[in-house]
Amino acid sequence: MISGMILFVAACGNQSTSEFTTVTVKEVEQVAAYTYLLVKGKGPEYWVAAPTMKAQPGEKYKYQGGMLMEDFYSKDLDRTFEKVVFLDALFPEGATSPNAQELTPGSKTVIEKSDVSIDKVEGVVSISAIFADPESYEGKSIKVRGEVVKFNPEIMNKNWAHLQDGSEFDGKFDLTFTSDESFEVGSVVTVEGVLALNLDFGYGYSYEVLLENTTAVE
Repeated sequence: MISGMILFVAACGNQSTSEFTTVTVKEVEQVAAYTYLLVKGKGPEYWVAAPTMKAQPGEKYKYQGGMLMEDFYSKDLDRTFEKVVFLDALFPEGATSPNAQELTPGSKTVIEKSDVSIDKVEGVVSISAIFADPESYEGKSIKVRGEVVKFNPEIMNKNWAHLQDGSEFDGKFDLTFTSDESFEVGSVVTVEGVLALNLDFGYGYSYEVLLENTTAVE
């Protein structure tokens, strides 16, 4: 399955691991959290999905990487896509962006450290403590409190979010978690989930630590 995903994404743009794929927009579908675009590069037309953006047919964009989802059902559109490539970002064809150049196939968006400071709460583990000694929390249910700095819904049948609490260890300050619940970017929440280590979902989507099956708690 993973090899098929890699071959499809490579075929879409025929790019190497460091090059951008340039595409022309043929059709646009807007929903709450995503913009779906039917695009054409060097090969056949295909669908991509990016965080909500303004786009018009005929415009040209470029991107790197992406996660291919097959038989993906969009609740918002009530439609099943045979194949759709989820992207962290699309850039205008002529744009130069430091963040764009840091993206590689399958990478997550470069996350900047938020200016947030969360008071310590009894029973809550700081993000710095998790990264300082992840093995001690592996497989355990833990609580973390912080600000939601990014939220991506309905990818691989899960919602994905990034949490920061202002703490940091060895340059690591951002914790990714998955949940069936929705979270507002900018909200401060306490969540509970099970910490998993060294997960690889294929095509570069790997996580040193990931808080899974997370729910919001009081």
